[in-house]
Amino acid sequence: MKKVREILKKILFLSPMATLLIAVPSFIFVFWVLAEEPENPWIVYTSYALSAYAAVITGTGIADLIRWIREGIRKHPLIQKLLESSVVRRYLKEHIFRTEISLYSGLMINLLYAGIKLFSGIRYQSVWFGTLAVYYFLLAVLRFSLLNYLRKRGRSTKNNQWEELKRCRICGIVLMALDWALAGIIILAVTKNNGFAYPGMLIYLMALYTFYSVITAVMNVVKFRKYGSPVISAAKAVSLTAALVSMFSLETAMVTQFGDAKDASFRRDMSAATGTAVMMIVLALAGMMVLRTTIQIRRIKRQEEDLHDSDSGIGR
Repeated sequence: MKKVREILKKILFLSPMATLLIAVPSFIFVFWVLAEEPENPWIVYTSYALSAYAAVITGTGIADLIRWIREGIRKHPLIQKLLESSVVRRYLKEHIFRTEISLYSGLMINLLYAGIKLFSGIRYQSVWFGTLAVYYFLLAVLRFSLLNYLRKRGRSTKNNQWEELKRCRICGIVLMALDWALAGIIILAVTKNNGFAYPGMLIYLMALYTFYSVITAVMNVVKFRKYGSPVISAAKAVSLTAALVSMFSLETAMVTQFGDAKDASFRRDMSAATGTAVMMIVLALAGMMVLRTTIQIRRIKRQEEDLHDSDSGIGR
């Protein structure tokens, strides 16, 4: 029995290099088989067997593989030089600076995405694309205002909680106002019900961007709560809003592009359900931002008034 366990261990628990060399070609092979559908059954069965084995060794060795890749990257001479850079060290240690960089990248991606929508709206004479472009441009303006504040704050050692709370509340109010614009976009998608389709392979690129943005936005909203910065929380809320709207846009496009052209009622119901869900989430998110910051601002006001009354009493 011990010998059997040793054999299974050698077969199923491979080194990181062996896991990588077997798993990657096996997965590529099975994807090719699924795409090309070869007539020879032995090729199909072999690809399924290899992919199953690759899935097993990936599952048993994923932790060691991640550690091996991370260690290899960390010890690479280029990475060592980058780690010596003051900018990289600052990015790794300062969460405010890291958030500022993420806002910069998010702003650029937001503008690029809005530009694609605007170009598509003009190119295909689509009101849908045009309204989405305007919505994303407005989110970009909101992101830019938060970025501008973080850049100015980065030059000062003073942490003005009062100012952060006010900016976070303004951001929540703007998101609530933009929610009405989002409602108009949803009504347009439901009432017109003519759908739209991305040309060529563009829909797959949009899907990749959407999944990445949703996952990243949700992770960041949870991750950056511990820093207790209202402006950072507002920035992540804007990112989550953009990601949710992208998801609604992608869902509408995919139903149109891959669904049955005759089933107009299904497309209308899906657009209404998904759009309403996104609108309610954004409204709840913005409402919580406004409510929470208002309560905190009033608390700070009361503390300042109590402190002022106390100082006045001492003076008398």
